[in-house]
Amino acid sequence: MIALLYKEINSFFGSLIGYVVIIVFLLFNGLFLWVFPMEFNILDNGYAYLDNMFMLSPFIFLFLIPAVTMRTFADEKKTGTIELLVTKPLTDLQIVLAKYFACLIIVIVSLIPTLIYYATIYYLGDPVGNIDTGGTIGSYIGLIFLGASFISIGIFASSITDNQIISFLLSILICGFAYLGFEFIYSLDLFGPIDLFIKTLGISSHYTSISRGVVDLRDVAYFLSFISIFILLSKISLESRKW
Repeated sequence: MIALLYKEINSFFGSLIGYVVIIVFLLFNGLFLWVFPMEFNILDNGYAYLDNMFMLSPFIFLFLIPAVTMRTFADEKKTGTIELLVTKPLTDLQIVLAKYFACLIIVIVSLIPTLIYYATIYYLGDPVGNIDTGGTIGSYIGLIFLGASFISIGIFASSITDNQIISFLLSILICGFAYLGFEFIYSLDLFGPIDLFIKTLGISSHYTSISRGVVDLRDVAYFLSFISIFILLSKISLESRKW
């Protein structure tokens, strides 16, 4: 499994798409947070916080993470290498997990350079250090959980097709609904007493909760359960070749 994990990471960074994904993520964040005169601009707002980045990043992830995951299984199926992969002494679950953790490592690597934003705000603050470090740490944890959830969806979408474009679009659709769909249904106020329960089914409410700087075990349990469900679905999809 470790060998496959290394292979997936090397394959990603051995192609241009790996660097493009990371550069695009940093470029979009940098432009919206520091350059474009919009509501997300930190310098225009005049407040020493990174909240705007954690509001913006989920929407960037909606497109970038499907771009990372779309080839995980779809490309293997299209080229026929999936047959070679499944002959290795690995279970279907180990194959799925290796690809999952490779994508997760890539997403975390793309987040590391954003720590420069934290350092910049820390030293630009008046007084120096006038930033909610606890809230920032919580927001990073929330963003990693969010990215991990989107990756599990992307892996599943890639496992059910041999077309990368279909995988990409399907992943965006499911991620978008998981993040925003339940919030939209909740806002319609159609279900009365269970409206709040419907809201808690979505990723957004749990991501927002962790981003406040308080890591609630209920939110952690939600994300781990969500990720586990889609990893299990990916495993079932991979096993379907035997049926």
